[in-house]
Amino acid sequence: MKPHGAGARKRILSTPIVPVDVKKVKGLGDLLAAFQQTSVQARNLGRCYEVWRNMLRDPKRPTIFVGLAGPLIAAGLRKVLRDMIELGMVDVVVSTGAILYQDLYQSMGYHHYRGTPLADDAELNRLHIDRIYDTYVDEERFEETDRAIGTLVERLPPRGYSSRELFEFLGRELPGKDSILATCARRGIPVFSPALIDSSIGIGLTLHYGKHRQGPRFSLDAVRDNYELVQILASSPRTGVIYIGGGTPKNWINDGIVMANYHYHREGEGHYYALQLTTDVPHWGGLSGSTLDEAVSWGKISSTATRAMAFVEASVGLPLLIGALYDRRKDWYPRRSPRFRWTGDQTTRR
Repeated sequence: MKPHGAGARKRILSTPIVPVDVKKVKGLGDLLAAFQQTSVQARNLGRCYEVWRNMLRDPKRPTIFVGLAGPLIAAGLRKVLRDMIELGMVDVVVSTGAILYQDLYQSMGYHHYRGTPLADDAELNRLHIDRIYDTYVDEERFEETDRAIGTLVERLPPRGYSSRELFEFLGRELPGKDSILATCARRGIPVFSPALIDSSIGIGLTLHYGKHRQGPRFSLDAVRDNYELVQILASSPRTGVIYIGGGTPKNWINDGIVMANYHYHREGEGHYYALQLTTDVPHWGGLSGSTLDEAVSWGKISSTATRAMAFVEASVGLPLLIGALYDRRKDWYPRRSPRFRWTGDQTTRR
């Protein structure tokens, strides 16, 4: 006797899980492709890989934004991020100030060190050593970096600057083979940090402010950041977003759609592709763990967008994604990335 709804039952039970066969995996591209036929976060990570790959292969050349949050450089991902940019996998970088500060710190020749989360933190404090979970940094070298930033901006003509202008300047002033900012400056990749003062870069800029507060000086123009973001969105036929972590970078990139809609009186043009790696969860109601589907309700992600979300820690998930895309680069590399030419706060896309 056939059960009620036998046709639906057969349809639902039509696609079996395929176990990963490590003997047949010849590279990270094979592994991430195999993940797509498994379950739980392996399948989600495999779907993220496919969404990113589709962005890179899209003949309409979508502008790809990456939002970066979390201890990515402390986790050892600096060169992974730099190679992602150098290979043309992203077109616009939006980051917390802390990540970009630690890039500058290493550009000055300083290091992160392997530590332990079981350290005696009072002893570390006495020794001027800062701890980021199981990573140590040299507080004395941090202070030197803070002061160097405050001194460097004295070379800029006094006026208000967007964070994009500041990071292009710093990337040229502090070049380095593995530097994120230097690579972006050389390749013309815009870099924004919408909450920049919430970082040690903000400390360096405060030192500059204290020294020059009575006269002409460098200052940040955060609203100009918004306007420049709108210019990029307005010049892009479609956009894709990659969120590593969440926080302010995710919210700011998504809010760019709302700003562009207000400015250009357009509706229904949310991001066309979207993927996210996060360790946060949706049920606390916070932005970092909010689903990409939730963003559809705001119009920030298109209702027809190809999207995927994996609850995976970035130090594991991001190298797997970048490695898989590089492993199977023959179908997208070299990519003809969009380039932006700036005249003041206005841009044209090439």
